[in-house]
Amino acid sequence: MTSPSSTPPRHRLTREARTRQLLDVSWALIGEEGTDALTLGRLAEAAGVTKPVAYDHFGTRNGLLAALYEDYDVRQTAIFDAAVAAAKPTLQDKARVVAAAYVDCVLTQGREIQDVLAALSGSPELAAVKRQYLQIFIGKCAAWFAPYAGPSGVPAASLWAMLGAADALSDAALLGDITEDQAKEELRQTLLGMVKRSK
Repeated sequence: MTSPSSTPPRHRLTREARTRQLLDVSWALIGEEGTDALTLGRLAEAAGVTKPVAYDHFGTRNGLLAALYEDYDVRQTAIFDAAVAAAKPTLQDKARVVAAAYVDCVLTQGREIQDVLAALSGSPELAAVKRQYLQIFIGKCAAWFAPYAGPSGVPAASLWAMLGAADALSDAALLGDITEDQAKEELRQTLLGMVKRSK
């Protein structure tokens, strides 16, 4: 009769749990070594899995970077939606909360998300993922501000212009060109102006 092994049995992670692990390790690698160092091989090594596992989950490096952008967006959207839902039902408070939440989301992730976006610049993977999430965000903004706008709501062009301003202001705060409070206040004023022009 053989004695039982002292080594505990290995448990395989579900595909969802493995993906979460690989994304978490990827974020840590980007924070420590930068986006240029992030390859599927380096990820596999850091996560303690074989290269085929990393390739099976993401296919290519661009696939991994697109998954990181999607992961960032999903997490930040949940935080953002909760903040807006808790805002008072006034134009002033909705604008304040949306502006603050947007800037906070960018600053929370720091340079990592900017590096991911730069690495993916021009890739079809990012274009598809980013467009999907931008359209969802634009739709939410239209709904949030519709009660305070004119009968036709906030024009799509105004919403896209606001989004460009939100990105530029958040990036400037991230780089230290302006303060976080300045970014939030300017974005709040931009949102108020956008809604007032739609009446």
